[in-house]
Amino acid sequence: MAPPYTTQKKTNEVNVTTLAAYIDGFNLYYGMKNKYGRKHMWLDVIELVRQLRPKDDVKRVRYFSAIVKGEPAAAQNQLDYIEALKTRNGVLLDVHLGRFKDRTIRDCRRCGQPYTCRCGRTFTSFEEKGTDVALGAMMVADAALGVADTTLLISADTDLIPALVAVRHVSPQQRIYLAMPPGNTRASRYQAAIGGLVAFPIAETALRRAQLPAIVAHSTTGRSYTRPAKWS
Repeated sequence: MAPPYTTQKKTNEVNVTTLAAYIDGFNLYYGMKNKYGRKHMWLDVIELVRQLRPKDDVKRVRYFSAIVKGEPAAAQNQLDYIEALKTRNGVLLDVHLGRFKDRTIRDCRRCGQPYTCRCGRTFTSFEEKGTDVALGAMMVADAALGVADTTLLISADTDLIPALVAVRHVSPQQRIYLAMPPGNTRASRYQAAIGGLVAFPIAETALRRAQLPAIVAHSTTGRSYTRPAKWS
C-alpha cells in the first residue's frame, strides 16, 4: 500500500504533487530475486513508480544499474531489458549505467590464507562501481534545482543515507519517500533518523501490476524486445 498522500500544487482544481524517482537497479533486482525468483524481472520501472505513488505527477525517473560481466547471456538479457524500458517510456526515463571492476577475493579473515582453487588460481569477483555516487549526486542536484517537490528513492542501501541527508539540507520542504525492495520491511534506524522521511515496503502486487508487455516493439525502427523465457 502506498504511504499517505500529501498535496502541494493545484492544477485544474485537483491537488497534485510532482515527483522525481531514483531507482537503485541492482538493489531492487536482488531484492526481487531473493524473494520471488525471476518472475517479476520484466519490470516497467516507471509504472512501478506510478503504482507506488498513484496520485503524483511523475516528472522524472532515473534508473541506475551496470551491465554484468562474465555472463554473456545474462548481460544480453539486461541490455534488451534496458532497451525495452527506453522504448516503452521515452524521455521520461533516464538510464545511467555504471561499470563492474575486477576484484580479487581477500585472504580468509580467520586463517589468513588466500582463497585459491586447487589449480592454484586466485578467486576473483566483480565489484559494481559508479552507480551509488551517480544516484546520490543526481538526487541532490534535482532537489536543489526544484525538479519536483517530492523525492522517491527505491533502494535499501544505507550507503545512500548521506545523499538523503543532503536532499533534506538543500531543500528543507522536500517530501522524501523511501520504497524498500522486497525482503526489506523497514528502514534502518539511520535512515529513519532523517527528518520527515516516510519509508514503506514494495508489495508484490505493485510489481505484478507493473510488468512490461511480453513483447515491446519500437514504433519507428520496428525492433522488438521479448521477455526472456528465464524471467517467467
